[in-house]
Amino acid sequence: MDVLSFPFICCKLLFFLSESSFASDTITSSQSLSDGRTLVSKEGSFELGFFSPGSSKNRYVGIWYKNMPVQTVVWVANRINPINDSSGMLVVNETGNLVLTSQNKSVVWSANLSKEVRTPVVLQLLDSGNLVLRGERDGGSETYLWQSFDYPSDTLLPGMKLGWDLKTGLERRITSWKSPDDPSPGNFTWALERQDNPESIFWKGSRKLTRSGPWNGLRFSDKVVFSRTLVNQTLSLRQRFVWSKATQSWELYTSVPIDQCDTYALCGAYGICIISYTPFCQCLIGFKPKSRGYVDWSQGCVRDKSLNYSRQDGFIKFTAMKLPDSTSSWVSKSMNLNECREKCLDNSSCMAYTNSDIRGEGSGCAMWFGDLIDITYFQDGGQDLYIRMSASELGAKGVPTTKIVVIVISTAALLAVVIAASYLVHKRRRNIVEKTENDQIQNIDLELPLFELATIVSSTNNFSINMKLGQGGFGPVYKGTLVDGQEIAVKRLSKISEQGLKELKNEVILFSKLQHKNLVKLLGCCIQGEEKLLIYEFMPNKSLDSFIFGLAQEICKILDWSKRFHIICGTARGVMYLHQDSRLRIVHRDLKASNVLLDQDMNPKISDFGLARAFGGDETEGNTNRVVGTYGYMAPEYASGGQFSVKSDVFSFGILLLEIISGKKNRGFYHSDNKLNLIGHAWKLWNEGMPSQLIDPCIQGSFNLAEVIRCIHIGLLCVQQHPKDMPSMPSVILMLGSETVLPQPKQPGYLADRKSTRKDYSSSTPESCSTNTITISELEGRGQANFAADYLAKNAGSVPLGFHVYQEPPVGHDPWLCYEMGQ
Repeated sequence: MDVLSFPFICCKLLFFLSESSFASDTITSSQSLSDGRTLVSKEGSFELGFFSPGSSKNRYVGIWYKNMPVQTVVWVANRINPINDSSGMLVVNETGNLVLTSQNKSVVWSANLSKEVRTPVVLQLLDSGNLVLRGERDGGSETYLWQSFDYPSDTLLPGMKLGWDLKTGLERRITSWKSPDDPSPGNFTWALERQDNPESIFWKGSRKLTRSGPWNGLRFSDKVVFSRTLVNQTLSLRQRFVWSKATQSWELYTSVPIDQCDTYALCGAYGICIISYTPFCQCLIGFKPKSRGYVDWSQGCVRDKSLNYSRQDGFIKFTAMKLPDSTSSWVSKSMNLNECREKCLDNSSCMAYTNSDIRGEGSGCAMWFGDLIDITYFQDGGQDLYIRMSASELGAKGVPTTKIVVIVISTAALLAVVIAASYLVHKRRRNIVEKTENDQIQNIDLELPLFELATIVSSTNNFSINMKLGQGGFGPVYKGTLVDGQEIAVKRLSKISEQGLKELKNEVILFSKLQHKNLVKLLGCCIQGEEKLLIYEFMPNKSLDSFIFGLAQEICKILDWSKRFHIICGTARGVMYLHQDSRLRIVHRDLKASNVLLDQDMNPKISDFGLARAFGGDETEGNTNRVVGTYGYMAPEYASGGQFSVKSDVFSFGILLLEIISGKKNRGFYHSDNKLNLIGHAWKLWNEGMPSQLIDPCIQGSFNLAEVIRCIHIGLLCVQQHPKDMPSMPSVILMLGSETVLPQPKQPGYLADRKSTRKDYSSSTPESCSTNTITISELEGRGQANFAADYLAKNAGSVPLGFHVYQEPPVGHDPWLCYEMGQ
């Protein structure tokens, strides 16, 4: 070997070693990160590297959760400028700047440091998910020269800030991806409005979708609420996910906004949205609808009596309010409430005022100028708001006269007496009814064990919120573990659910006489005092809808075609048992994806018999004035006329079959080329000879095409318009298991999506977390809870993973703002 070449070889070897053996969470100015290599944070929480989203071939530099089988990207560097090959290189250059280069060393993306840094610079990925560039500033102290937390993509991780840095003018906002294949900025943004009275806004382009209400020292005045169920698709959706150890996937847990009142400016100026009212929009006291005849709430309300715009006016105090849009507002931290009132009264443009800080006894001043927009009433929470009114609305000079005071006090006293008497009568009647119902249930030959309340309380950790599986119109469902280790699901009847008592009684009577491998097993019940509980076997994989309607492809791919066909056949056998083989002929009346539960082996089990009806003798059909169930699964003759039979379940099964095949919900399905629902879309494709276009992309490559087309054929036979044309469930099972020639289907019922006129008929268990249904029972009684930190404080053991604005959804849907959690 040439002696002179030896040092050169050693230098090359040292350089190679330095390139390949740098610390796993850092690189320095002498190192780089090439495509195919990654940085991993110290505790292994996050990973940084090159990736290609979805089906895209483009390469991006991003950060994702290290230990999640489903790659969940939380930050992207070159969102706008992808690299189209594997030549990318992330490097700290000679000026201390972080740059991403490709091919001919051209710069694709840069951290854009304002000043050159000559001292040693280190790039490090922290366990918070923050990518930081560390170095020395003037004065010699080490600091962050740049950090990814200042430049969020579509995810707000714990520790990140949303809003403005007033010193540098830097705005931190999160913006959706354009699509699962394209992380460039989409049309949906979550940001903090920069104004005297800041509040967070969720935007679609330049249009406000929903807002938080201004900050009042403790929280945003909109006390954000939780709900299990998705709502009307014209609303924006904010969703929360949890990591399921059972399915190794993200699962939708809860969603907000939960109602129309979270839609920005729904009721117009001086209109107030009250979710418990019909209609939701009402005018504030002292106002009337601006439009005449048919009320157009977008026009808002106008005053009954004009203002003097002077000190002759006064104020009415409204409580429990989401404060109006604060774009035209002014804040002073030094004024008290009385000073705020006087200042507002002196300004003819001031329409309302309140404390800007509600901590302690309240302090500060916030005033609104011009029309008051986007006001909501909260039954629990909200804030006081003082709205300017004409003196004639209040009495002389804004002070109620003695006569008014006397009338008000007298009326209030009389009302209190009437209410108290009514309450006592109602309570006595209810106690009698409850005792009668309890006696009836306990006197039934249940053929199943009765559990002690203490046993159930212990098994569910005193009905801990951490053990809660879901919420229905009847009340919550909890997971429990008995002393022998057996896992159970406990349905707890809500004390305020009178309807639920009838459903529970119905379920106890029916379930005690049913045994089939495709029905959820009722293990027993507990009726003790005010507590009424049903105890079921625990289904670790929860409900079918959480898989076939999964937001991520990785979730729906868990159910390949063989598993889906197994679920179809098992569900069909369960329904046939109800119709033909059980001791009673039973019509379920609420067969849907969320009521098909999956055990550890993905075997289907039909649940929720609260709405079921039993027939005796030769009875085959019935009629009711109380139409119950879930719109989108109801047979036409039942939804329109209350007539139900075993064919009602056949229709529901047909819908379920088409949903399993397509991965789409019938209710709310939207196709850009037409206004058909899923049934109509399937019928259109069938007539055009293209039924294969209905098949869920998640199961591509895992199915026999002829078998899937046959199942679509059977589904269309089940959803025909007239019951006489529908097959029976035994015929359905025969068709599923053979290759006999099938009759041609006739036109189905419900071809179009009747969004403008539809309403939900449901007294049943509201759908599980991932459904797209809102039910009457939910509208009548929704709970509220603080969001984020307050909620997490009550749920120790759940680790927050971050807010996430999802990419643009399908046409006709609004965005998802997700709050992700893991165990």
